[in-house]
Amino acid sequence: MAQESPKNSAAEIPVTSNGQLEDSHEHSFNRDLKRSLPVGLGLSETKITSHGFDSTKEGVIEAGPFPGSSASPKSSVISPSSRAASRLAGQGCDLIIPTGGRAQQKSGPVVLADEVKNPAMEKLELVRKWSLNTYKCTRQIISEKLGRGSRTVDLELEAQIDILRDNKKKYENILRLAQTLSNQLFQMVHTQRQLGDAFADLSLKSLELHEEFGYNADTQKLLAKNGETLLGAINFFIASVNTLVNKTIEDTLLTVKQYESARIEYDAYRTDLEELNLGPRDANTLPKIEQSQQLFQVHKEKYDKMRNDVSIKLKFLEENKVKVLHNQLVLFHNAIAAYFAGNQKQLEQTLKQFHIKLKTPGADAPSWLEEQ
Repeated sequence: MAQESPKNSAAEIPVTSNGQLEDSHEHSFNRDLKRSLPVGLGLSETKITSHGFDSTKEGVIEAGPFPGSSASPKSSVISPSSRAASRLAGQGCDLIIPTGGRAQQKSGPVVLADEVKNPAMEKLELVRKWSLNTYKCTRQIISEKLGRGSRTVDLELEAQIDILRDNKKKYENILRLAQTLSNQLFQMVHTQRQLGDAFADLSLKSLELHEEFGYNADTQKLLAKNGETLLGAINFFIASVNTLVNKTIEDTLLTVKQYESARIEYDAYRTDLEELNLGPRDANTLPKIEQSQQLFQVHKEKYDKMRNDVSIKLKFLEENKVKVLHNQLVLFHNAIAAYFAGNQKQLEQTLKQFHIKLKTPGADAPSWLEEQ
């Protein structure tokens, strides 16, 4: 006897003529459905979407309020089909969690989406501010040179700056002359040393003039030795004055340049504010006047700060300059006087007084082992 083939469970649900389920079978169907659903999802929150038995679409149980139920809808979607589950498993979906938004399914790594400032706009804003500031300063400089614009002048500070620049030129001239003297003295000492060696060689080879050549050889060698001592003192004088002129004074003049730039900006924004105050005051000009007042106050504070910095630096520079030049001028005088007086002991004592160490000839030259 042939057995009946098993039927689909969905086909065994009897339906009335109105298309609704019978009450006796509906209770048992709901009980079985509750057992198969995940925990936390009620029957009142489910809705069954049915398809034809011969259709290739999967059955989907969507979560939502059942007609006549007051429960709030939920967003879970359950796909019991194995084919749909395999498709979902094959998709590598990551979550992008914005700051203040809900989870979204997008491909890519897990990132935190946040508002990022556009660097191009920031650079454009910086260029705009720089261009506006450059235009105002250039206009102020041209108006001052043409005699049309006014400028802020601190008479006492300007006088000190002029004296400093004039002294710097004079000190640079002293440096050039001292360097020339050092080069000439070096050539003379080198010549005296060679002349002393020539006299010593002749004193050994000329028996008749042995003593005369010997005296001259000793004199030239002594002069060369004293010349090297004087050369060390002059080079120390040059190095100290060079540090004062090209480092200390130059650093102060750099601050002076910054002060002058701050003064030009201050005058430029002061002129703009004065022009706006002379014009009409209405709803369009009042915000501009307020903004100009704020910019003027910022540049005024910068100008006052730079003026104070220049005054302090000029004061300390004057004290340092007097101290350094006093010591160096005493050294230069004592060394020159002792050298031309032939007082070797006083010349050496002068170098010891200022802690000057002479370099022995050939001390900086590498040994024959280092040359290999």
